[in-house]
Amino acid sequence: MKYITALLASAVILAAAVAAQDVRPIRDDVGFCWSPTGMRTLVQYLETRDHDRFKGDGLVAAISPHDDYLYAGRVYYPLFKILRAKEVVVFGVTHGTVRKEISGLDGVLILDSFKSWPGPEKPIAVSGLREYLKERLDPGVFVVNNKAHEIEHSIEALLPFLQYFNPDIKITPIMVAPMPFARMDEVSTKLAAAIAAYMTEKKLAAGKDIFFLISSDGNHYGKDFNNSPFGEGEKAWETARELDRRLISSCLTGGMDAGKVEGLTRELWGKTYLEYRNTYWCGKYSIPFGLLAAEKIVAQTAGRKLSGKLLRYSDTFSEGVLPVRNTGLGTTAPFSLRHWVSFCSIGYYME
Repeated sequence: MKYITALLASAVILAAAVAAQDVRPIRDDVGFCWSPTGMRTLVQYLETRDHDRFKGDGLVAAISPHDDYLYAGRVYYPLFKILRAKEVVVFGVTHGTVRKEISGLDGVLILDSFKSWPGPEKPIAVSGLREYLKERLDPGVFVVNNKAHEIEHSIEALLPFLQYFNPDIKITPIMVAPMPFARMDEVSTKLAAAIAAYMTEKKLAAGKDIFFLISSDGNHYGKDFNNSPFGEGEKAWETARELDRRLISSCLTGGMDAGKVEGLTRELWGKTYLEYRNTYWCGKYSIPFGLLAAEKIVAQTAGRKLSGKLLRYSDTFSEGVLPVRNTGLGTTAPFSLRHWVSFCSIGYYME
């Protein structure tokens, strides 16, 4: 009897362990909100202070921040309140912390095999698109690596906001590893063809049924980031912000095409694609790749081009910490003129 009881106990433990592995673990439980009541409190606070109105019609893609909610909440909000698609392809960053721990990730897309991802209300289902891509993409353009997804926070940051406004949302998480522009063009062409085929088979419309969301924070400025090209102090902060706004104006908004996206890489990359120029945008791969893919998908499925509109731009020094309580939220890094991060939300509409 004791033997049978022990076997049953072991089976229960094993089943629990397997079930736990089915849901991708939470990476950051400080900066992002995993409490339903906490998210309601945060969004209600943002609602009372946000009076901008942006249209959702024709919106098919976007850039979102992934910084702490208490810093960037005002920048997330105007985007997610108008995003209403049934499923979302999320292009995430592959931060240096991931690449230091896992070698051989350059030049590929990184997929996962979790059955679901965390959400404040309930686990978020993964779309059937992910397995569709695994079956149809060339093996050389992607890898499946759950560990890479476990230690990367840029995709999970978007999930509480996504689920709040779209309770039954499904996602396809894709981390974009470092790659030169020619490789981006090649891989995005293959990915776009596969997603366009999926959309045709499922009779999905861009924007209405499926959305393309790019995760990225902007400049990381200060000695802590080894990035102080304009020195320190208020003048340096203003100069770096002006650079951000120029990049947004010239490369990320208005009518979009591949030439404009390539121009963005020349602004963000140094002598090689692995180096920075004079601004540390962590989405220097996710943004150009995601935009290339979205442009090609919309062209193939709707015969349309994209036009970008800035929804909101700010930074941690400007925002400070939102004075909202009872959310369970904290901050994962300080802010000052010697250490600040910028971020933006940009919507892409079909022209």
